[in-house]
Amino acid sequence: MAVFAYRVARPDGSMINGHVEGEEEALVRAKLEAQGLLVFYLHRRGMPTLEAAKPWFRGRLPVGQFLIFNQELLALIRSGLPILRVWDLLIERAGHPGFQQTLREVKADIRGGSSASDALGKHTVYFSDLYVATIRAGEQSGNLPDVLQRYVAYLKLMIALRQKVTKAISYPIVLVFIGVAVIGFLLTYVMPTFVSVYGESARALPWATQLLLNAVTHAEAWAAPGLAVVGSILLGTRAYYKTSAGRVAIDCLFLRLPLVGEIIVQHNTVQLARTLGTILGGGTPLVDALHSARTAVSNQFVSQRLAPAVDEIREGATLANALDRPKVLPRLAIEMLAVGEETGSLDAMLKDIAEFYEGDLDTRLARLTTWIEPALLLIMGVMVGGIVIVMYLPVFQMAGTVGG
Repeated sequence: MAVFAYRVARPDGSMINGHVEGEEEALVRAKLEAQGLLVFYLHRRGMPTLEAAKPWFRGRLPVGQFLIFNQELLALIRSGLPILRVWDLLIERAGHPGFQQTLREVKADIRGGSSASDALGKHTVYFSDLYVATIRAGEQSGNLPDVLQRYVAYLKLMIALRQKVTKAISYPIVLVFIGVAVIGFLLTYVMPTFVSVYGESARALPWATQLLLNAVTHAEAWAAPGLAVVGSILLGTRAYYKTSAGRVAIDCLFLRLPLVGEIIVQHNTVQLARTLGTILGGGTPLVDALHSARTAVSNQFVSQRLAPAVDEIREGATLANALDRPKVLPRLAIEMLAVGEETGSLDAMLKDIAEFYEGDLDTRLARLTTWIEPALLLIMGVMVGGIVIVMYLPVFQMAGTVGG
């Protein structure tokens, strides 16, 4: 059996270091957790740890790591440990240098008398307005574990949604790269070989072959300037997208794209419904909840158009009417919100909206992927096959001449 080194915490907060034999890491972890221990560190002896194999960088925390942080925070709060002891354990567990330093500052503020939500709100790089509002709602209601549990469930759903979208677009992108690589190989490596053979022939080349040769020759001459121009455009677009005005303009352009725009609208609807439902379920007032929820929408154009809805609700408008005015959400979602408000079941209706559009989004992504994959394969097959045929046309012509 393999030997695993571990570091765990007892229910009273004391730490234990040791070694244990086991066949698999998952089985050893389950065994330790069954004893009521919170596992902070577990790895097989003789193998590099995650921290050693993958050095962390300073900057934003990956969403997966943020989910783990909240799961650990929830477990420690439920264990009944003193709040400062909870932060000590979280600081010790954090592997991200910048995040670890932030947790130390949060602990110092809490020791100085600040609430956890106020202390977290000072560090917007790692803790969004939505997260701070969630923690504040839990503090005010005195039910922080349940509110935090709801946020963990929400975070898992949003990660799953992001993975679905990424998976849907990753395969077509891979196909495009493979097709471009194959065509580039044919034109830059195989074609010169044929050029040398045809150069020794006195026979005139077919017009299609000559056209391809001319295109390749001109492409080689303009390759460096073309790449420089394309690179400059991409870098300029990226820099423009990082500005607030550029982000809004480009996100607005995405919404106008056929097929893609509808998918983005549904994705934003799921984000808004999930986030708003999670915050309202924690006891946050509607005005504050909508203000935080709209910042969680990834499309900045939609988020900006939803901003006036917060003031309208503060002035007495209904949620459905306020969100309908910008015309950036599906009409069906607005009607469902109106029903939820009239029946007093807004939280449940927001959950239904999110689930409905998640299902529809899955269907659209699957259908889009089903259409794109054969279309890309057909286009690449025609292009590669056409290039090969054009390169062999002189050979076919010479063979016909000899045969005649």
